[in-house]
Amino acid sequence: MRYSGAEIIIKLLEEQGVDKIAGIPGGANLPMYSVLAKSNKIQHILVRHEQAAGFIAQGIARTTGKAAVCFATSGPGVTNLLTAIADAKLDSVPVVAITGQIPSSLVGTDAFQEVDTCGLAIPITKHHFFVSSAKELVHILPEAFRVAEEGRPGPVIIDIPKDVQLEEIEIANWSLEDVAATIVDVEKNIPTASLEDVDKIAQMINESRKPLLYIGGGILQSNSHKLLYDFAKKNTIPVASTLMGLGCFPSNDSLFLGMLGMHGAPYTNLVLNETDLLIAFGVRFDDRATGKIAEFCPKASIIHVDIDPAELDKNKSTNFSVAADIRMVLDELILLIDKNPREEWMAEIEAIKKANPFPISQNNDCWHPLNLIRKIGALVDPDTIITTDVGQHQMWVAQSYPFQQPRTLLTSGGLGTMGFGLPAAIGAALANPEKKVICISGDGSILMNIQELATLADLKLNVTVIILNNGVLGMVRQLQELFFQQTYIATRFITNPDFASMAKCFGIKGYDLKNQGNLEAMLEKILSTSEPCVINIPIDFRENVMPTVPPGAGNHQMIGGKKHG
Repeated sequence: MRYSGAEIIIKLLEEQGVDKIAGIPGGANLPMYSVLAKSNKIQHILVRHEQAAGFIAQGIARTTGKAAVCFATSGPGVTNLLTAIADAKLDSVPVVAITGQIPSSLVGTDAFQEVDTCGLAIPITKHHFFVSSAKELVHILPEAFRVAEEGRPGPVIIDIPKDVQLEEIEIANWSLEDVAATIVDVEKNIPTASLEDVDKIAQMINESRKPLLYIGGGILQSNSHKLLYDFAKKNTIPVASTLMGLGCFPSNDSLFLGMLGMHGAPYTNLVLNETDLLIAFGVRFDDRATGKIAEFCPKASIIHVDIDPAELDKNKSTNFSVAADIRMVLDELILLIDKNPREEWMAEIEAIKKANPFPISQNNDCWHPLNLIRKIGALVDPDTIITTDVGQHQMWVAQSYPFQQPRTLLTSGGLGTMGFGLPAAIGAALANPEKKVICISGDGSILMNIQELATLADLKLNVTVIILNNGVLGMVRQLQELFFQQTYIATRFITNPDFASMAKCFGIKGYDLKNQGNLEAMLEKILSTSEPCVINIPIDFRENVMPTVPPGAGNHQMIGGKKHG
């Protein structure tokens, strides 16, 4: 039987288990859309901007751990998508982006809506494919999913000219087995730790007096959070997390120190200064976590385990490093470490906590962003999925939301992309219809992709968008105040929309809590519903994220670490 390239694409996506694709059609990918229209297995989500398609795919992938798919046409469709692809690369998110390309005969002629998709993709993808014939699709599509998901996950772009989508080839008997038989068997290249490696790590831990776990997104990607918990509890090892690792260790556990780094609690960064053994699992020693790298954990020997060999000794020299799947390492390591209450170390940590508490008053000012976020966390179920945009609100969420489970925080960590929150929330809700999804954003960030309220209205998902509205680009203003002699420029909005009214214009409910007397009761009432809505909450533009580590300083040199109120 003869199949077109477009038919092969859709059939292979169905057989990969893909049931949702976000995208926008255009001239160069219409053959795929024509076939997609006949699929009874795949739901298409028509977004209003291709960047949102990439972030919706991320919302699906980040909550499921499986590669998700987005479509874009050539030219501006591709360039609009690239920010979301770069974002996925830096946060190790498995996304397969399938882009239409102008006909092969016109490639290189600067034809209408031509861009060099693969050339643009090189630095921001894990891999990219340019498809020259329909026959290649049978191998490339499954291979793209394997590459996206295997080892350290990441985005893959498949660029397919229009004539390849239309080309027909003969396939005698279509079945998953027949297709699999045509695929070149690629040996999995997942690095593993030897027994000697694990023995060495166990010995270093057992001999240490003040060990500390420094965890990141690798714990999430390897689904090793339960093993990590048992491991930490057995040997009584405190845990500090990067932004990407939040949720992998329960925030209410006595061993959890919270987020480290630029906006970590004072005691967290000071405890890191005292550890004699740093156990770095699934982290990349990012500057926002470490501060001045030369002054990070100065008294510690360092163990580093990461699935990506390129990360080992890249930013920080270690005493012992292993490229391996953390889950496999923990599986063996937990058998070799001693039970140890570490009473002296825990007492020292408690003393540091008391002397250096988190610098926010414990008063009942429910309008303070940290108190607002704590209250939201208390009102919803522990499996509620939180997405954020980027800025002050993102850090306040990281500092105060009570994350208890993995894959409940979706945030743009490496690239720091404003506009991430709303489409990521839509993707999360599509993949998790039984859960509530809350997007916490700022008035600056939400405007980056606010057109996706129309997509949310189409889908009627259980997504609540909460806008902490301070009328400024808050994090930039904070930097200007603290480090640029209060030279304020281009951070205050002259005009800001009525977000509650805008939501209603898009066809969903909008609430403005500006003059709300009983904020807690109103929040509880709104959050108990399952219909999409937008909540505008005014906050004081003078509120800063504290503490903060100045540029070029060590984490122990944070400012704003004194308690107030």
